[in-house]
Amino acid sequence: MPFFPQLETERFILRKLTREDARDLFHYFSNDEVTKYYDLDRLVELRQAEELIQTWNSRFQEKKGFRWAITAKPGNKVIGTCGYHNWSKEHYKAEIGYELNPEYWRQGVMTEVLQEIMRFGFEDLGLNRVEAYIDPDNIRSRFLLEKTGFHEEGYLKQNFYEKGQFVDSVIFALLKHQYLENREA
Repeated sequence: MPFFPQLETERFILRKLTREDARDLFHYFSNDEVTKYYDLDRLVELRQAEELIQTWNSRFQEKKGFRWAITAKPGNKVIGTCGYHNWSKEHYKAEIGYELNPEYWRQGVMTEVLQEIMRFGFEDLGLNRVEAYIDPDNIRSRFLLEKTGFHEEGYLKQNFYEKGQFVDSVIFALLKHQYLENREA
C-alpha cells in the first residue's frame, strides 16, 4: 500500500496523522484519565506528542501497522486515534489500539470508528484475526469490544511491563467469519 488510506464514517474522517496534530494529541494525552490504562505516562511536553505521531507513522512506512487520526466532520481537529499495530501479514492478524479525548466519551465515537477499521482490516487488508489486549479493570474498553463483536479469550497474568510494573491483561479477538456473520445479521 503506497499511500496511507483515508477512511470515512457517517460522522468522522480517519486520516494520517501529521505533525500539526501534535497539539490536539497533547491536549488529551496530558490527561491522566486518558493514560490510566495506556502503556505510556501522560504527556508533559508537546515534543512527546510529536514523537508519538512520528512513531505511529513509522509503523506504516515499515509496513507494521496503521494509526488513524479521528477527526469529526466538518473540521480537522483530532479527537482520538485508532489503528492496527503488530501487524503480522504471514499470520493474517493484527492488534487494535485506540484512545479518545474524554470530551467525546459516551457519544458512540469509537463504536462507529471501530466498525470501519474492522471493515478495512478484514476486507481490504485480508486479516483473519484482530486482537485487543486490555487492562482487566478497563470496563469501558471491555464494553466497546463486546459491542463491536469481539470475544474474550483469556486472562493473561503479568503479560505486559508498563509504568514500572508487571500488569495483567485480558485478550479479546474478532475473527473474520464472526465479523461477516455479525455484518449479515
